[in-house]
Amino acid sequence: MLMKVIIYAYTQRIYSSRQIAKAVRENIMFMWLAARQRPDFRTINRFRSERMKDVLETVFTSVLQLLIDENYVKLDHYFVDGTKIEANANRYTFVWGKAVVKQKVKLQEKVQTLFAAIEEAEKQEDQALNNLDLPEFGEASAITSEKLEQAVQQLENKLQGKPKDKLLKKAVRLVRRDLLPRLQKYEGQQETLRSRNSFSKTDTDATFMRMKEDHMLNGQLKPGYNVQIGTEDQFILAYSIHQRPTDTRCLQPHLDKVKASFGQLPGTIIADAGYGSEENDAYLESEEQRALVKYNTYHKENTKAWKQDICKFENWLYDENEDAWTYAAGQKLLFRHESRSNTESRI
Repeated sequence: MLMKVIIYAYTQRIYSSRQIAKAVRENIMFMWLAARQRPDFRTINRFRSERMKDVLETVFTSVLQLLIDENYVKLDHYFVDGTKIEANANRYTFVWGKAVVKQKVKLQEKVQTLFAAIEEAEKQEDQALNNLDLPEFGEASAITSEKLEQAVQQLENKLQGKPKDKLLKKAVRLVRRDLLPRLQKYEGQQETLRSRNSFSKTDTDATFMRMKEDHMLNGQLKPGYNVQIGTEDQFILAYSIHQRPTDTRCLQPHLDKVKASFGQLPGTIIADAGYGSEENDAYLESEEQRALVKYNTYHKENTKAWKQDICKFENWLYDENEDAWTYAAGQKLLFRHESRSNTESRI
């Protein structure tokens, strides 16, 4: 019963649990679907978050297949666009990838300095270095929490034979209470980040990005998700949720999901200039896909300022026979070589 009510509510653009609960009491269509039962908003919210979560994709696919069978959807023209939705997370619990790398490097250098001081103290006491038998860290960047754990265990074993050694006591205490826990924390944060540049501590799946709704007008980054939606004749055919803030890097994984769902891509892909890139053009060409996607500088190139800018090579004269460009000063530039580079999404 609740499943029918919620699905019908979505078709009427009613998403809030409180709104659905109100409609069940006041709207005759909802009353009929609910068999005159009146669940409160807490019951509806719990049903959606707990029971409906596992079957939502199946219901969506079944409804979509019905639309295809009834010829409402022909998969001829596929319009794709994205929007950013703010996550239900604290805005000030951010973790930045660059800051994690910076702090980890400082910590690794501190560990290397500490163990170098211990070895130097061993030399001054005329003891063989191999008695301590610490692991070889190599470069500071090679120090991991696993290696540091092994090293501190060996220091603790050494300390049992020399219980009054203040340097060893201080070193063990510093590593156990501070250095090792912090190194483990940084490694865990990097594992969570992977290829992202940030995440929220209260929702580790959310990435900090700029939202269209900026009520403080200060450009503050907020934790959120990039939701991509594809439609035809106002029917939603597919959706995907991404941790990448730019639409450019979301097109290929979104279309891969569409292809996995339908077994093929729609006839024509239509998207705005936010999806224009050489990488996406190459992907669509490899799929032998007809696409209407503006390149990302399309609107700028049509402005008067762009057309009069002599620094833009698009405004230079090109000689196809000599394969050379001539810019405003009359200097001719000959073609030398072609280079390729990989973006983060292609590495």
